[in-house]
Amino acid sequence: MKVIGAGFGRTGTRSLKAALEQLGFGPCYHMSSVIAEPYRVRQWLDVGEGRSRDWDALFAGFGSALDWPASAYWRELAAHYPDAKVILTVRDPGRWYDSVSETIFRSALEQRRGLPPHRRVIRWLVARRAPDFALYPRMARATFIDPVFGGRIDDREHVIEVFERHVAEVRAAIPAERLLVFEPGDGWEPLCAFLGVPVPEVPYPQVNERAAFRRKRPRRLSRLILRGR
Repeated sequence: MKVIGAGFGRTGTRSLKAALEQLGFGPCYHMSSVIAEPYRVRQWLDVGEGRSRDWDALFAGFGSALDWPASAYWRELAAHYPDAKVILTVRDPGRWYDSVSETIFRSALEQRRGLPPHRRVIRWLVARRAPDFALYPRMARATFIDPVFGGRIDDREHVIEVFERHVAEVRAAIPAERLLVFEPGDGWEPLCAFLGVPVPEVPYPQVNERAAFRRKRPRRLSRLILRGR
């Protein structure tokens, strides 16, 4: 493990994943890795519920790790991989909450309000066809929704306060020479300088905007129901 991401989801982690892989620090573990291979949901559920924390087995074959659920364990990972550098992705807290509440938190918030009949049918089909992926909501609660936010993801003021406190805690805990605080618009130069690699002659990746995130979900559920995973 060469790079550990300490930033919350929806702080440019998908673009940074692509950037790190271009720079030779991949494969990069990301929430998208968990979604693509649903057996990983059970691995993280074991972590979140205290049954296992075998980091080497969990990240076998990966050169970097970003996004939730990995970033919820940044302290443990920074200690376990002492030679790895740490990147803290950040953005404006208010805009970040608007983004995360419409994407990562959206399903959990909808469930609290009660799902319409057609969504309940879809959940039942996913549970039958893709039992590992059906555990995703429980895994998310166990690894970051409850331990990081106390379950209060519908409380905007509280979640923003947690975000700001998290940034301060990472800055205080990780030595300056090991830490890069990185915003989505910073581009290649500070990232490459921090990692000690040349700047590529291509634009910095820009992927996974909010609308794209929402478009992917129906296709993903349909694939799981039709193929099973």
